[in-house]
Amino acid sequence: MFERVKEDIKCVFERDPAARNTFEVLTTYPGVHAVIFHRCSHGLWNFGLTWLARMLSTFSRWLTGVEIHPAAKIGRRFFIDHGMGVVIGETAEIGDDCTLYHGVTLGGTSWSKGKRHPTLANNVVVGAGAKVLGPIMVHEGARIGSNAVVAKEVPAGATMVGVPAHAVRGSVDSDAKKRREFAKKIGFDAYGVSQDGADPVANAVNCMLDHIHAMDGKLEEAHAALKQLGADVDASPLPELEIYDIDLKGRKEHSLERGERDVKADK
Repeated sequence: MFERVKEDIKCVFERDPAARNTFEVLTTYPGVHAVIFHRCSHGLWNFGLTWLARMLSTFSRWLTGVEIHPAAKIGRRFFIDHGMGVVIGETAEIGDDCTLYHGVTLGGTSWSKGKRHPTLANNVVVGAGAKVLGPIMVHEGARIGSNAVVAKEVPAGATMVGVPAHAVRGSVDSDAKKRREFAKKIGFDAYGVSQDGADPVANAVNCMLDHIHAMDGKLEEAHAALKQLGADVDASPLPELEIYDIDLKGRKEHSLERGERDVKADK
């Protein structure tokens, strides 16, 4: 157990740039405290001391704000960043090198006994506020975006966003190198926002707009080529589109501009 605790502390430095030294991590990180308490309570649970295990996990919840059932199975190098509000159910299983952010729930969807909580494979990251519900499998390398609600099986390497959660790409590539390149291209944000404040849906729409713009250019080139060949081509202009950033500020500005035009039209 002590070897696993050492690994749990060491992995913090790889995933949290704010970590300075081992003493600081050991004394000020509630996520680390919660994992250490769980290692102990899980050992008591397996030894048959279930009441004592529950009492220790209850004390850990009071101290850290993280609730982990002592029967939950957690792998090596597990890291809970910030910790507050994390709930991990009785039949949940977590693989190696997984990361959970604050407000994550690995919950059940049934009151019947048996397997009712999710299973996370290795190298899974679950963003802040996300909910993974039911006896589903989240396969290796998957990413769950902030505030997503996942109730269905997640393929390996997929990035899930939204309510209900959906993959941000159409197919799953088993090639690890391509998966990393794609993840780097689209970005994965544990807090649901990137450095420039864009969200996954806005990124997808912007990609569509870029594609449409490129198609317009190609059509103009084809139009010019046909005209040079003497073809009778309709030269009437296409209707203008008003494009603005998909964010609250853009919506306000668009609404104000539309309101000003309406006022002018009334006059």
